[in-house]
Amino acid sequence: MDNRRPQLKDKKKTISKLMKYIFNKHKMAWIVILICIIVSALTGVISTKFIQTLIDEHIEPLLSASQLGIAPNYSGLISALIYLGLVCLAGVLATLVQNLVMVVVSQRVLKKIRDDMFAKMQRMPIKMFDSHTHGDIMSRYTSDTDTLEQLITNTLPNVVTSLFTIIFTFVSMLLTSIYLTLVVLLTLVAMMWVTKKVGGKSGKHFALQQQWIGKVNGYVEEMMSGQKVVKVFNHETKSKEDFDKLNSELCHNSYTASKYANMFMPIMGNIGYVQYVLIAIVGGLFAITGVYNFTLTGFMPFSIGMISAFLLLSKSFSQPVTQLSSQINSVVLAMAGAERIFDFMDEDPEVDDGYVTLVNVKEENGKLIETDEHTHRWAWRHPHGDGRLTYTEVRGDVVMENVDFGYNSDKIVLHDVSLYARPGQKIAFVGSTGAGKTTITNLLNRFYDIADGKIRYDGININKIKKSDLRRAIGIVLQDTNLFTGTVRDNIRYGRLDATDEDILKAARLANADDFISRLPEGYDTMLTGNGENLSQGQRQLIAIARAAVADAPVMIMDEATSSIDTRTEKLVQEGTDLLMQGRTVFVIAHRLSTIHNADVIMVLENGVIIERGNHEQLMELKGKYYQLYTGKFELD
Repeated sequence: MDNRRPQLKDKKKTISKLMKYIFNKHKMAWIVILICIIVSALTGVISTKFIQTLIDEHIEPLLSASQLGIAPNYSGLISALIYLGLVCLAGVLATLVQNLVMVVVSQRVLKKIRDDMFAKMQRMPIKMFDSHTHGDIMSRYTSDTDTLEQLITNTLPNVVTSLFTIIFTFVSMLLTSIYLTLVVLLTLVAMMWVTKKVGGKSGKHFALQQQWIGKVNGYVEEMMSGQKVVKVFNHETKSKEDFDKLNSELCHNSYTASKYANMFMPIMGNIGYVQYVLIAIVGGLFAITGVYNFTLTGFMPFSIGMISAFLLLSKSFSQPVTQLSSQINSVVLAMAGAERIFDFMDEDPEVDDGYVTLVNVKEENGKLIETDEHTHRWAWRHPHGDGRLTYTEVRGDVVMENVDFGYNSDKIVLHDVSLYARPGQKIAFVGSTGAGKTTITNLLNRFYDIADGKIRYDGININKIKKSDLRRAIGIVLQDTNLFTGTVRDNIRYGRLDATDEDILKAARLANADDFISRLPEGYDTMLTGNGENLSQGQRQLIAIARAAVADAPVMIMDEATSSIDTRTEKLVQEGTDLLMQGRTVFVIAHRLSTIHNADVIMVLENGVIIERGNHEQLMELKGKYYQLYTGKFELD
């Protein structure tokens, strides 16, 4: 039992959050929908109950009059049919308005959910994306939100309509015949038992289905992005086998859920038929034997109109009960999707308790003055408790003091790392894969927070600097580039959204990218798609360098951008990076030692510890690990 309680609590929490999205900002629309549902349900019951009046008060008297040779008077029948037509018209109009308003509400709710999901995603830490496959995250935007659309557009209105129809029909049945109502209640017990048994089993597997959809989507996304690797290593068969395992599990849960769901309606339908036959038999026997009918308004004889009306009422009662029971699967499926969406949205966002911000400044009368213009000059703005603001010019001085870090608290990967980078210095990191090179750069911009120690930027603990401003002050050129759908100009401007076309042109020239961009079909307005697949690796790197150049950050992190391109392009990229690094504090992750021999300080890492540090000449004289790497006596793995 204890294991189930947290699940129940989670379900209540999920329902509460979903109801807030559905109802909070659309109260008037839901009032209109509710009124329309009530009108539609009432008109359905009134038109059904009207059959008794039509037969007993109009059709039978007209037949009797005709048999007696009396001229029939059709005025009462015509008036009754007009009344019935108006009632049905009101029901049709109410249903139309309900459907129109429902479409608007459902799409606005889904838009709000997607907006909030995406906004929350932008505030999540990098480690969240490291622990979830991209395909699984994407399935929350697609298949999980699709289940919510089905819930809001169809299931929820159907449930409310069914509830009101059941209530109105039940009252009408009691007003028609309490004896026959007892027959309906007996069959209702059987319907509820089937709902509990069959509906419960299908609901369980519908929830599992949503989980496996996420896993399958995640695997497909991995295989699509890594298709070249799959083919290079001839892993097509292994990939297919792994996919088959995941897909088989999805198929099993989907099949089982659908099997029970498809069994449900025929069983409920047959119970409804049994109920219809029982009412016809019991009502007929009562009418033949002269048993008086008992209703909420008193006793009266059974009539053909009354039995006919009650047969239709029983169908009107069993149909929404069946429909209500069948909606359980849709509700369970939507709850599974909603739970995955809200679990994603409940992920802890990045904690940012910084208060020091980065601003553009200019000098007036020997003082630094904050400005909205991009002046290529930065300062840290320090707020004080008394409302004062003071400014410290950004120099690019970075210090790490006795830093320990682990991606998991029980496994430390950096041990007592200390280093400093003076303004304008070039610091290079060398070491085997997993030594901690990239981890150090991830800590500088607070993609991850350290376990112990201090990191200071211009003497300021980086925990005191707002993360967005800290990252604006640290530019990054990664080995693997990421370009977005848009023009070349848009991709360069991504580095600084307020950059002018002139700034973009200067950045492209600085990165040695202007020449090849000018030769593209539409120059800077050439559209890029699929991560710039129509460009070479070197061209993508040059655009990435231009993007970093336009950002104009005082500190740069260079994850060697030339390790996977040809020699001719490497020269262009190297020239671009050299120009970009001028006058900035630079951290370089070295894959080729020939590119860092001019670094001010080279740090050799091994198992998360700095084992050697110094410039190229000093480390060569030391004849340690760096010497072995540089002379080829030891190779980086």
